[in-house]
Amino acid sequence: VEALKSHGAVSVDTTRASVARAAIKAGAKIINDVSGGLADSQMARVIAENTEIQYIAMHWRGHSIDMQSKADYIDVVKEVKEELSARVENLVHAGINPEQIILDPGIGFAKKSEHNWELLRNLDRLEMLGFPLLIGASRKRFLGDLLVREKPEDRDAASLAITTIAAMKNIWGVRTHAVRASVDAIKVVQEIGK
Repeated sequence: VEALKSHGAVSVDTTRASVARAAIKAGAKIINDVSGGLADSQMARVIAENTEIQYIAMHWRGHSIDMQSKADYIDVVKEVKEELSARVENLVHAGINPEQIILDPGIGFAKKSEHNWELLRNLDRLEMLGFPLLIGASRKRFLGDLLVREKPEDRDAASLAITTIAAMKNIWGVRTHAVRASVDAIKVVQEIGK
């Protein structure tokens, strides 16, 4: 983190408060927590104490070992919105400034392919939560299911399509493996939108 911080804002993925604390001390500006603070009860305190950083809280229903068994929804968009809203309420109650919070609907986490597509079709409904959104769809299995492509690296073009759509909808950010191509796609969308 110390070596990278001179190149721009460093984001660290962790569900552990102790790791977040050390990363922030080393210069990280973004903590990306796939559990949204549910995996470690001390995470909210660490974030609340460091008001200069951004906190990405993802929709989460459990650890990777059993999360797919929890992919049970009647209305995935409504339920993800409600669960993220409850997370925000708890995080703010714990002292986090709402301006620090970025939400991630958790594409691929405790979601079946159809759930991921439904969330992506309804980004506008997720934006109604009033927080910046991060979409992490790059190379995920649901793209492979659609394209019948087993290798994650063979899903880059589909991932780029999602990045382009996210840019067209002014989504705050995407997680991507193909950084240069994604930046180029976003620049094109921004130029056309002028």
